[in-house]
Amino acid sequence: MCCCLFFADSEGKLSSPRGSQLVHMTLMMHSWVVPSQTFAQKLLALYPLLLHCFILERWISQFPAVFEADPLLEQTMGDLWALVRSDRELFPRSPNVNISQAPSPSVKKRKVSLIFDHMEPDEMAEHLSYLEFKNFCNVSFLDYRSYVVRGSVRDNPALERSVMMCNGVSQWVQLMILSRHTAQQRAQVFTKFIHVAQKLRSLQNFNTLMAVTGGLCHSSISRLKDTANLLPPDVTKALSEMTELLSSRSNYSNYRRVYNECSGFKVPILGVHLKDLISLNEALPDYVDGDKINLGKLQHLYSNINDLLAIHSCTPPFEANKDLLHLLTLSLDLYYTEDEIYELSYTKEPKNPKIQPVAPDKPPVVAEWGSGVTPRLDPDTISKHVKQMVDSVMKNYDQNQDGYISLEDFEKIAANFPFSFCTHETDRQGQISREEITSYFMRGMSVCAKLGYNFNDAHNFHETTYKRPTFCDTCGNFLWGVIKQGFHCKGKIIPPQIILSCLKCDLRLHLMPLTPFVQTI
Repeated sequence: MCCCLFFADSEGKLSSPRGSQLVHMTLMMHSWVVPSQTFAQKLLALYPLLLHCFILERWISQFPAVFEADPLLEQTMGDLWALVRSDRELFPRSPNVNISQAPSPSVKKRKVSLIFDHMEPDEMAEHLSYLEFKNFCNVSFLDYRSYVVRGSVRDNPALERSVMMCNGVSQWVQLMILSRHTAQQRAQVFTKFIHVAQKLRSLQNFNTLMAVTGGLCHSSISRLKDTANLLPPDVTKALSEMTELLSSRSNYSNYRRVYNECSGFKVPILGVHLKDLISLNEALPDYVDGDKINLGKLQHLYSNINDLLAIHSCTPPFEANKDLLHLLTLSLDLYYTEDEIYELSYTKEPKNPKIQPVAPDKPPVVAEWGSGVTPRLDPDTISKHVKQMVDSVMKNYDQNQDGYISLEDFEKIAANFPFSFCTHETDRQGQISREEITSYFMRGMSVCAKLGYNFNDAHNFHETTYKRPTFCDTCGNFLWGVIKQGFHCKGKIIPPQIILSCLKCDLRLHLMPLTPFVQTI
């Protein structure tokens, strides 16, 4: 800190850009070698109050998360501000802290189509990039430090969300392809995602590009020979170019070269840069020559972390529509196991022993840095995402503003998701209500996001004896026995007499195309 204060004049102002950078580095990196509370106490003990205020004002304004996460540091700050209040002539102004530093791109408020087949690849890429941008802006220096020191995203919500989005995009790409009936339809969806990937490349969003390309190269997709045979040559060539760009050969040398040539708005492959931080932290000691802090190590770590934080001050070169964001957010909340995805893949194109599989190029590794952890959203968050998405659906499709949309529109919107359920109660012929749409997605998400069937008491299910012939609402099978046991909801969200989804229903049923709804008599 002595070096930092050396660059400050008698009024606490920095006299050179080098001094400003050194102060910024010290405030960010000191916790690598000394607790923040100890650092603050040293400042109080060694330097004049004016310089305390100058340094601490910068510290609070540039790194507010540090103070939010450390109650001991907050207590030390209380001692300082008591001194400041006692001498207003020495430091007449209190820090003006704005914790929310990240800019937000403008959000369009126009009505849009929420149907996957209607979305243009460019539009999809821009909205995925917006979600990625917001994720990066939520990751602080402390989150990066926690991962580097602990080597895990456990108990690190911001980075857990990044893992979930990477995995969610990759799985969503696979499932949207596999949800189509014919090889021709699957090839069309594959081609659409190639165009999404090309737009992501032009937007310099390499993190989401890695996720999309990883989904397209996943073996559950690459084994679909009938589908691959229908892909145009330019699509196959584009995929090869993407995999070459994202290849891990020579420590991602192709990606690093291209990324370093980019300027302005750009989203790095987070896992690659986190591995760099871990390598630096493990390779270099904290101290040299006995008890001297290794400033070289701190400088290297600071430079790498500062590059990751640079996106906080960027403004994306596109606009985002709130309703499309709600739709995509819920789509990416799903979670499937590898076995479930492979089962669906083999259902679409069974094994042919006469065809020898061709080993594809090694696909990009998606969210490898989060291996060993399968973070999932909590039920409250998924409930919030369902509500937001349903609100957006009603805003864009409830033309009469009576709380209903047409079943035809709903079936098209539901096709955005790789799950579907068989029958549903409706109280209007050819229409479906807000409550029924909410019920559909709450039930679907409870299965596909692996939340179980209690779903945080979102529904008040009670055991019921059905006295008339009854069929399972999900699998359609008849409930046998003189006393037919089932469940109905006494309704927080969904109407009564909704049967709980069949626990033993085969995955293929959930991923079947949407079955037309029937009206209960």
